[in-house]
Amino acid sequence: MILAIKTDTPIAELYLFDDAAKKIDELVWQADRKLADELLPKIEELLSKNTLQLKDLTGIVIFTGSGSFTGLRIGTTTANALAYSLAIPIVEAKGKDWAESGCQKISTTQPGKYVVPKYSSEPNITVTKPKT
Repeated sequence: MILAIKTDTPIAELYLFDDAAKKIDELVWQADRKLADELLPKIEELLSKNTLQLKDLTGIVIFTGSGSFTGLRIGTTTANALAYSLAIPIVEAKGKDWAESGCQKISTTQPGKYVVPKYSSEPNITVTKPKT
């Protein structure tokens, strides 16, 4: 089973594909500022709904942008950590058919790699306020 993750907007998307790139199920929700708290539980919810566990995953596809700095950072960090801990391949994807094209690349990718997001702009770092 291949897990596909898209977190570039306030609407987060998870998809499950079989190893032949056929979509099995999906979970889409309004994550907004709760993405960091909800992403892993939502992954587990999707897997559980399909009587699967993390150990059943054979690859991960992550949408790498462009998009929200924080959303992409959370999504790619989670995807990289899962791929590393499960010793499965991870691929980046973008464009309209990102999930399907990513699933097709999984078979030619070796475990042990990681992906980097493509942000739509530089991060806006807030200046620390002086203590009064």
